[in-house]
Amino acid sequence: MKYLLFFSILLILNISCSSSPSKTNSKKEYSGVGHASLSSEIIKKYSPRSVDPETLRKVEASMDIRTPSLGVISPDGSKLFVNWNVTGVNQIWRLDGPMKFPVQMTGGNERAYVQDITPDGKFIVISRDRNGEENPGVYLQSVRGGALIKVYRKTGVRAFFQFISHDGKYLYFRNNENDRANYDFYRYEISTKETELVLKVKGSWVMVDHLKNGKILLVFLKGNTAREYYQFNKGKLEPLFGQGEDEQYSAAYLNNKGELIVKTNKFGEYQRLYKWRKGIFTPITADRKFDISGFSIDPSRKRILYEINKKGYFHLKAISAKTLKRIYFPEWKPNEAEHTYSGFTSSTGRYTTLGVSMYRSPRKSFVYDWERRQLTKWTLPSQPEISTKSFTRAKLKSYTARDGVKIPMFVRKPSQCFHQNCPVIVNFHGGPESQRHPGFSPRTELYLQKGFIFVEPNVRGSRGYGKSWLHSDNGAKRLDVLTDIEDCAIFIKKNWKVDGVSPKVGVMGGSYGGYSALVAMTIYAGTYDAGVANVGMSNLVSFLNNTSSYRRYSRVTEYGDPVKDREALMKLSPINYIDKIKDPLLLIHGVNDPRVPAGESVQIQSLLEKKNIDSTLLLFPDEGHGVRKRKNRAIATTYTIDFFVKHLLKGSE
Repeated sequence: MKYLLFFSILLILNISCSSSPSKTNSKKEYSGVGHASLSSEIIKKYSPRSVDPETLRKVEASMDIRTPSLGVISPDGSKLFVNWNVTGVNQIWRLDGPMKFPVQMTGGNERAYVQDITPDGKFIVISRDRNGEENPGVYLQSVRGGALIKVYRKTGVRAFFQFISHDGKYLYFRNNENDRANYDFYRYEISTKETELVLKVKGSWVMVDHLKNGKILLVFLKGNTAREYYQFNKGKLEPLFGQGEDEQYSAAYLNNKGELIVKTNKFGEYQRLYKWRKGIFTPITADRKFDISGFSIDPSRKRILYEINKKGYFHLKAISAKTLKRIYFPEWKPNEAEHTYSGFTSSTGRYTTLGVSMYRSPRKSFVYDWERRQLTKWTLPSQPEISTKSFTRAKLKSYTARDGVKIPMFVRKPSQCFHQNCPVIVNFHGGPESQRHPGFSPRTELYLQKGFIFVEPNVRGSRGYGKSWLHSDNGAKRLDVLTDIEDCAIFIKKNWKVDGVSPKVGVMGGSYGGYSALVAMTIYAGTYDAGVANVGMSNLVSFLNNTSSYRRYSRVTEYGDPVKDREALMKLSPINYIDKIKDPLLLIHGVNDPRVPAGESVQIQSLLEKKNIDSTLLLFPDEGHGVRKRKNRAIATTYTIDFFVKHLLKGSE
């Protein structure tokens, strides 16, 4: 209700962003998502053309720096199954021992991801999607390889693996076949291949944990961040906590006694771990000024691993699930790793996959044997023909917003830019509740090598800085938060002068970051000198009307209702400030995007063309929310780099 209150306030006070939006640009010019929403002529018109071969070569070389996922380890610790995009499309590979030659398990042009392995070690569970539609199916495959066994897959339906029963007999999954806005739960008997309905619910639900006694822990995704938890037992759904609240929770079974481990910021500014029993929350971790970003508990309920998030840096800790005290676990010093995090723990509880990340090298992957206290490296990242020793480390800095608040930002600056005027690229994250982190980034290094300073802010509304910061984009403060976008460029141009000359500043981002880039170029036109918006929303009303039904509820709770709050949403829509835009803009979109329909980019590009504004739109017919396939990523990145070189670098020479 707080979002409706915010928009009511806006309507009463007639608050606007710098100037009133044009009423001529509110016409909805598309309907739906995917290929059906755009004509073949439109798709052909905006298909990418040829790119600079020299830049493309460097981009493709940087994309050869890659590392597999942390993977899924078999119960006996003999095999590791990882996701890897060696072929240009993510596929699954098997390693039959540490540092062994990887064997490709899946192939083709559809993305496949390993989810789990059966307790007997005979089958892996696979999620497979096509062309970025985000309508994946669920499959099984023998650990030896071979054809996939379809558990569930239907065109236009989303199906997600939930868990495998402890006895290995059943595979649980959910899908939205009956109603695209709601999910039902099913179980598939592996031996007979028979499927039966387990539970029908309204809305978006997930099975997050289960016990040997048949109890299942479920979460109802109430909104963008709010969660309600329930227990399903003997055919009945029992509410546990979160009902009637607007709080963040993440939970798992602590033991078989009905106790839970819960991560929440309900009782303080930051996310902490608590033990929950019969409605009572007892703190496990100390009240510190940083978030617990995530946690996991092994299937045997012996150990809890959790990650702390200190200003964007992640570090892994371990405690006993029985005593809740710290236990021995490998740790790395800050100069050895910027991030440490856990992956998958085997069904036996003996083996856990770990990741270690540093800015000068791709992530290193390990498997930890709890019984032997032995840490073993299992995979080697690849970096052919490129030395990463000269890669630049991100520095945590801040800029001052107009109200005096310090906004954190990670800055990477090439050595030559300490004594000469270099253009700056500001990259806003998506979410909107995501967070930028430091670390290894070959793509960012491409911009540095061209002579750009690269800036990644965590504006108000980002996660990782406490509850007040996270919720500071809610309600009537949303327009104040938007000003953080403008203030970043103002600060840079004022404080990063060389010989009295301000640098040129470009802006980019994806999803909500793409929306931020469009806001920067329209509502705050003239502040940034060039912009790149990847899968960004240009009109919040048409976006909410056309985004996939399974997402609409959570988006409405975040932005407002497209009917009741239409006027306020139009005030926040970049397309209605098209008359203000004056600087060049590049738009990138996947035609199959189920979250932000491609029509969002097409409709603003159409208006830009009518007004003869320097703009380019790239549509990728075989992509969804973001550009994922190797060839397409190389083209999109090359376009983006050359765009900024043309409008920022050459213009500043």
